[in-house]
Amino acid sequence: MVKKFKININGKNYWAQANQTILEIAKENKIEIPALCYHSDLEPLESCRLCLVKEKNKKELLTACSLKAQPKMKIITDSPEIERARKINLELLFAQHAEECHDCVWSYQCQLLELAKKYKIKINRFPDRKKDYPIYQIGPAFIFESAKCIDCRNCVEICQNQGVGFLKLEKKFLETRIIPSRDKNKDCIYCGQCLVHCPAGSFEGVGEFEDVEKPFLDKSKTIVVQFAPSIRTSIGEGFGLPVGNIVTNKLVAGIKKLGAKNVFDVSVGADFTTIEEANELVEALRKKRKLPIFTSCCPAWVKFIEFYFPEFIPCLTTVRSPHIILGGLIKTYWAEKQKIDPKNIIIVSIMPCIAKKYEITRDELKINGLKPVDYVLTTRELIHLFKKRKIDFKRIKPVELDMPFGIPSGAGVIYGATGGVMESALRTVQKIITGKKRMKVEFKQVRGMKGVKEAKIKIGKKILKVAVINGTGEVSKILMKLKKNLHFYDYLEVMACPGGCVGGGGQPLPIDAMVRKNRAEGLYQIDRKKEIRLAHENPIIKKVYQEFLNNEKNIHDVCHTVFKKKKKGVIKILPPRPI
Repeated sequence: MVKKFKININGKNYWAQANQTILEIAKENKIEIPALCYHSDLEPLESCRLCLVKEKNKKELLTACSLKAQPKMKIITDSPEIERARKINLELLFAQHAEECHDCVWSYQCQLLELAKKYKIKINRFPDRKKDYPIYQIGPAFIFESAKCIDCRNCVEICQNQGVGFLKLEKKFLETRIIPSRDKNKDCIYCGQCLVHCPAGSFEGVGEFEDVEKPFLDKSKTIVVQFAPSIRTSIGEGFGLPVGNIVTNKLVAGIKKLGAKNVFDVSVGADFTTIEEANELVEALRKKRKLPIFTSCCPAWVKFIEFYFPEFIPCLTTVRSPHIILGGLIKTYWAEKQKIDPKNIIIVSIMPCIAKKYEITRDELKINGLKPVDYVLTTRELIHLFKKRKIDFKRIKPVELDMPFGIPSGAGVIYGATGGVMESALRTVQKIITGKKRMKVEFKQVRGMKGVKEAKIKIGKKILKVAVINGTGEVSKILMKLKKNLHFYDYLEVMACPGGCVGGGGQPLPIDAMVRKNRAEGLYQIDRKKEIRLAHENPIIKKVYQEFLNNEKNIHDVCHTVFKKKKKGVIKILPPRPI
């Protein structure tokens, strides 16, 4: 049992426990303390110095994010001295942050601006000392605007926690700045967690604001939009709806107003991925392919393997990710049915992920010389576009998804949460192995937000040793185990972003453990209410396999790919934007 004790904050007593910080206690009790650089995923770095408080009988001000509670402690969170110190620190932060508020991932939720209004400071009291700092374009997916960086180091910490270490501190004369690593052995995997944990909007996807309307401009083309499973429980946050609120058909209505002729559900694509991955796993279990099998629908995880651990490439399932499979089916099966030349179809994927912008550039995914997906917009980009077009998302009348790719199974929807890909595949694997009609639907052993979830799953007479890795931070340890014993696991799911796609780098901010949990719960709620919860029972999946995916060539061309060792990606250094 955790021992509790009382502390006093602003004259009132509150319960606390060992190792709790004053900031955590304040947040629990709705006591306002500004904390710009604080993130619950990270150890406190005390960099912004805005969470200053006073402990009675001590002269100096202390940071609430790192100050541990002790019995009978007396804390003051507001005083003229504290306010003066916060104002000075806030002005100094603005002196190293180039403002570009119209084009920022924090949009109208910027803590910096809110604090500036609260403390009535002049944000331009000091000149921007970083106005000449460059912009780094990291591959085809990512932008780092160093002129906006406030040196909180959150991005460096989370990049290390992700097991990547691509972003680093560089000392130059008297200054310390954050830069992409020049080390040929360090590369970005495009997971976007630096963006999620940056309080100053220094990171964004390529074209996140500048090119957001581009996919909808060519009126001579048939515009088809498809959206990922996790979008339906996250996009509402951008319009003040509760976290995890399910808004599937409002989302369809909004996209139609942008000019899309057809709107499809990537969760249907996930059902195809499930079938192919389940077949691949069963083949391996029957000794026709070596175990273990790694999931491959997360492009950041694939990049991690291809760059950092290429010796494990043969373990990756060759199955394409859901939006790539569905894009391929739209430009083949659906195009033929509709009598549309695939060259005249533009496919836009709405994704929770910045790495998907990189994924669609892979040449090995092309079908008949065409990219399966032409554009990727993040959830944030779609929110920005809805607001730009003055689409009233809260009041919009819901519209049903289009057929034939509009009704997924529950298995397809839970792809958006960590463990969802594995659970979906296991539902179908048991059907292939046992042949039974009535089967276990839920595999709760692989659910949840733990960093590593291990389980032994009994299917028929077989026992599968599985692991679900939530964020790439724990992957290296798991791969070291496999280096010693390749058969330590049979099946491994990895999602680069903590929480899976619900916590992706393209999702609405802010994101923390509770946000991820609530978004995931929305997906499981949809699954529980679905009449069809197994991918192989989805009627459209059966129909497409009968009519089109009925030969090895079509299955290979649309559903499978290859992976190969990657060299360090290109980092472009661009001039700073005019401020």
